Amino acid sequence: MKVLLLENIHPVAAEAFRRAGFEVDARAGSLSEDELTDALAGVSLLGIRSNTTVTPAVLEAGKDLLGVGCFCIGTNQVDLADAAERGVAVFNAPFSNTRSVVELVLGEIISLSRRLPEKNRRMHEGVWDKSARGSHEVRGRTLGIVGYGNIGTQLSNVAEAVGLRVIFFDTADRLAHGNARRVGTLEELLAASDFVSLHVDGRPGNAGLFGAEQFALMKPGAVFINASRGMVVDDAALRANILSGHVSGAAIDVFPIEPKAQGDPFESPLRDLDNVILTPHVGGSTQEAQEEIGHFVSGKLLGFVTAGATALSVNLPQVAPPRPAGAFRLGYLHANAPGVLAEITGLLADAGVNVTGQSLSTMGERGYVITDTDAVLSEEALSVLRRSPRTVWLRAWRP
Repeated sequence: MKVLLLENIHPVAAEAFRRAGFEVDARAGSLSEDELTDALAGVSLLGIRSNTTVTPAVLEAGKDLLGVGCFCIGTNQVDLADAAERGVAVFNAPFSNTRSVVELVLGEIISLSRRLPEKNRRMHEGVWDKSARGSHEVRGRTLGIVGYGNIGTQLSNVAEAVGLRVIFFDTADRLAHGNARRVGTLEELLAASDFVSLHVDGRPGNAGLFGAEQFALMKPGAVFINASRGMVVDDAALRANILSGHVSGAAIDVFPIEPKAQGDPFESPLRDLDNVILTPHVGGSTQEAQEEIGHFVSGKLLGFVTAGATALSVNLPQVAPPRPAGAFRLGYLHANAPGVLAEITGLLADAGVNVTGQSLSTMGERGYVITDTDAVLSEEALSVLRRSPRTVWLRAWRP
């Protein structure tokens, strides 16, 4: 099998695939749709980060593609529905870079509160500007977190440790950590927060979530931080609010349009503004986080192709039973319809094979069942299931 890894994925991933006997093609940059369709010939596993888009055209070109690994948190760069339709499993790293993002955001909160970006710039320009004007401690001030998931909750915990009061808003039911307090509306959060930090996901409904209306509702002089998704924020509206002084500072790590490769030009209406920190989508880009992501996602992909495990797949039913020693394993992805287990059971009975373990899960229009048996099924028996109109794919792992 061949693996294609793009966007400087940590070397531990390539090492894991090579140890398993895979041929690995590791590249530094992302690829356009046309480039990716050309590169996928013979590729079984594709590894990407946030700057490569996997469209239906790409999936159509990937005739040998079994799985896609998003070596990051987000998966909105992959057409998950089309991948599921084709039986291509998609995995991500929902937890691995959480701490790195939190530390970046906390550092930005302190830096912006002390107006360090502009003081740093003045010093490099040769200007000694020793002044406390506009500079504040963060202790006792209020941090409003929009999106209280894995990153939002850990930011909540760390922020309290340095003396910040924390409030949060989330459309889902979330348990408050520590002394954090949930508020009922985004408007309530904006009116009360000295710092507003976005930690929402990339679902289409979040596009344009934060624009001129929301900035107008923010507390005068508040600081704004976005380390979630670029398409969530209207950067032109943010620029206007910084220039007017309504927003006293901002830190932005994600942008609606981002360069494809190292060294490409970067354009944004937020350039050249005082007390604004712009970073090139590096929230999770620490050596510790990238190494952990490399281990995690490569492990999920290897578990899928070597044993059929779909634990934490974002688009296929999740099934990952332990594999008994010496067992023959059958993985069957199928249309979610009645009678599939009966069909499998009948096939095994006709073959005189005993089931030692079986797990089934469904997700939308797909069902997935893993069956372990005490004897190897013949190709003739397997071909009966392969010919079923409900079959997406059937894979077997011999002892």
